[in-house]
Amino acid sequence: MLIVDDSRVQRRILAAQLSRAGYRVIEAGSAEEALDLCRDRMPAIIISDWTMPGLSGLELCQLIRQQQAEDYVYFILLTSRAEATEVAAGLDAGADDFLTKPIAGDELRARIASGRRLLRMQGELQEKNRLLLETLGKLQTVHERLDRDLKEARKLQQGLVRERQRSFGRSEVNLLLRPCGHVGGDLVGFFPINARRIGLYAIDVSGHGIASALMTARLAGYLSGNAPGLNVAIQTNEAGSYDPVLPSDVAAELNQILLDDMRGDTYFTMAYADVDLITGRVALVQAGHPHPVVLRAGGAVESLGAGGLPIGLIPDAEYHTVSTVLRPGDRLILVSDGITEVVDASGTMLDDRGFADLLSAIDEAPGAAFAEALVKRLSQINGGEFADDVSAVLFDFERSGAALRSQIPDRARTAALPAHSAVAMQPVSR
Repeated sequence: MLIVDDSRVQRRILAAQLSRAGYRVIEAGSAEEALDLCRDRMPAIIISDWTMPGLSGLELCQLIRQQQAEDYVYFILLTSRAEATEVAAGLDAGADDFLTKPIAGDELRARIASGRRLLRMQGELQEKNRLLLETLGKLQTVHERLDRDLKEARKLQQGLVRERQRSFGRSEVNLLLRPCGHVGGDLVGFFPINARRIGLYAIDVSGHGIASALMTARLAGYLSGNAPGLNVAIQTNEAGSYDPVLPSDVAAELNQILLDDMRGDTYFTMAYADVDLITGRVALVQAGHPHPVVLRAGGAVESLGAGGLPIGLIPDAEYHTVSTVLRPGDRLILVSDGITEVVDASGTMLDDRGFADLLSAIDEAPGAAFAEALVKRLSQINGGEFADDVSAVLFDFERSGAALRSQIPDRARTAALPAHSAVAMQPVSR
C-alpha cells in the first residue's frame, strides 16, 4: 500500500493507523516520487492527498490509470473538499473512493477493506478469464485437430465413389450429390447383380457426423458389387450364378442386421430398386425414404413405393416390394428428402406437384445435365442455400441421349457389368 502526501505528519499518522491494522505501507512525499516507486512495483492500493506541490493527487491518479498494467490499482483520494463537482472530477480521473480530512481511523480501515474486497473479486475474475482463455485455446486446438480429421474422413468417405456415371448399353446411371458438411450419412450408388440386372439404392442415415459416416461405410459393404457373396441383395442359385434378392427381403435383412449387430440409436431410410436392363422391369422397396418416381418419356411423372418403415427401428418390420416397367426413354429417380423438402424464401416446401412440374420442365436434359439442371432449379427455389444434403440416383432406360453417348454395343448388355459405385454425403436431421 502506498501513501502519498506532501505532509510528513499526515503520512506518519496514516502509516501508523494502517500498520497497526496489519498492512505493509510505503510512503511518498510527492506525486513524482510516487510515480518512481510505481515504476519498480505497482501497489494494490494508493492513498493520495488531492492538493500537493507539483503534480496533484488527481493528476497522479490519471497517470496511474494511463500506465496501469494487468493488475488493477484501487485509488483513494484525500480531500478537504467534498463538493459534488470535486467528487465528479475525481471519478472522471479514475478515483475509486474519497476520504474527507480529518480522517477517522475506523472509516479509513473500512474503506480499505472495501477496496480489498473489490481487488479480490477482480483477481478472481482475472483468474477465471485466464482459465477461460486457456480452455478456449485447448478447445481451439481440439477443434483444429477434429477439423483435420473430418477432412481426412471425408476423403476416405469419398473413396466409396468409384464412378458417378456409367452407361449400360443404351441405358445410363448418374449419381447426384450436394453435401452440406464434411462427412455424414447420405449414400447413393449402384452395383451389378448379374449380366442383365443392376441394383440402385439411395440411403439416408439419421443423425450427424462421424457416427453416421461410419454407418454409411458399413452399409456400402452390405451393398457392394465387389464382394457379391457379402451383398445382402444378391443370392447364389443352384448353377452357381447370381440372382437378385426380393427388395422387400433386402430391407428386412438390413433391418435385422441393424437391430442385432449394430445395436445403437441409429436408423436409416432407403429406396432400393432391382432393374432388368433388358425388359425394363423394376422391383423396388421404399423404407421411409421419399417416394421414387418415374419420369416417363412423354413428361408424365409417376410416384412409386408403399411408404414403409425406416430401417433399424422396429424388430420384424414388414416391407413390401412394388414393381413397374420402364419403357424406352423413361427415367427412374431415387431422391433424398434434401430435394423433396427444399423450401423457398417464404418457407413454403416444394410439394409433390411442384416437384413433378420441376422434373417435367427439365426432362429433355440428358443424364448428367439433368442432374445439374435439377440442382440449378432447386437453387433458384431456395436462393442457393441448401439446409440439407441433396442426393439422387438417376437411371435412364434406353434414352436416345444415352445411346448417342455410349460407346458400348448392344451385345455388352449380356456381358459382365462394372463394379459397385457409391457416393456418401452429409446426413439430414431427423
